[in-house]
Amino acid sequence: MWKIAVGFVIFAAIALFVIMQAGDKIDMSGETHSGDVTHAPQK
Repeated sequence: MWKIAVGFVIFAAIALFVIMQAGDKIDMSGETHSGDVTHAPQK
């Protein structure tokens, strides 16, 4: 049981470190469906 708790703490620390290093460059909004998507021309 204690191994699960230690693993969670380590995982949370790594996740927080990555988020803090990314700063404002991380995008948590998910998929965006705007008109600026370019598609290949139809044949």
